[in-house]
Amino acid sequence: MAVALWSLRRIGAALLTLTIVSILIFASVRLMPGDYLDLVLGPLATDEQRARAVLESGLDAPVASQYFAWVIGVLSGNLGYSFVSNVSVSAEFAARMPITATIALMTLIVTLILGVPLGFFSALRAGRSGGATGRVISALGVSIPEFLLAGLVVFAVSSLGLGLSIGRFSPFAEDPARFLGALVLPVSVLSFGCVAVVARSTRDAVMNVLVEPHVLAAVARGETPGFIIRHHLIRNAAAPVLTIIGALVAVLLGGTVIVEFIFDIPGLGSYLQTALGRRDYAIVQSAVLLAAVVFIVTSLVVDLVANLVDPRLRLTEGNRR
Repeated sequence: MAVALWSLRRIGAALLTLTIVSILIFASVRLMPGDYLDLVLGPLATDEQRARAVLESGLDAPVASQYFAWVIGVLSGNLGYSFVSNVSVSAEFAARMPITATIALMTLIVTLILGVPLGFFSALRAGRSGGATGRVISALGVSIPEFLLAGLVVFAVSSLGLGLSIGRFSPFAEDPARFLGALVLPVSVLSFGCVAVVARSTRDAVMNVLVEPHVLAAVARGETPGFIIRHHLIRNAAAPVLTIIGALVAVLLGGTVIVEFIFDIPGLGSYLQTALGRRDYAIVQSAVLLAAVVFIVTSLVVDLVANLVDPRLRLTEGNRR
């Protein structure tokens, strides 16, 4: 019963947060400097042309009516039409989202395969040469911005070749090998920072568990290192690692904006980049809302899973209240 009530509170908080975020997104997009009518019609448009464009785009309605119409459309799967190209936003998202999702998924897989073991290795060898190497790699990954690393990669590939190519994207249905090959560089750039963050978080979580009394007692009992890692370290260090991984899932959607633009990948990120330049409200607010939904839902799922793995988190929260 306590778990059910706790879960319901978490779900309610997530829904409230999503509602507030949707209002902020809707308002922020309309407060952006510039007017999309100037971009679409140009400075020489007549008042009649501007009035007709406003009427066709629905911008003549009260702001509150525009917001509720947008929310109803989103809930029904209708994200509206681009103000600039008059193309269905839902159709564009459906075509581009698989590309961005593939980049994010591949990055997440690489991050888990490399980041978690590197964090464990660095924590277990703290004070030795191997642990120092892990810390240096983590520090470099966290310090180098994605746009700088992507620029360096583009320069290296353009200058040295290295058997890789940029700007040769092809849909998976037409050429699967070319599709995956075009994603190697973007995934590598995104993975560099993500691996560093996960490795550092895993290292900190494991080192915090290593000084717990039950771990010290296990060492005193003469239990083998493998047994201690499997039965004491992994589960107790899992909650903070799951939290940071959940946050990375949402961050990856934002990170793809940079790498998709630099590596000329026609995903959701590059689509949002173009829409921002055009002040295309329908695309911008829907894309940002999608990122917010992914972040909030992922955080909710991570909270639920983490508290199942480690009930102490739920008990700690209850004690604070």
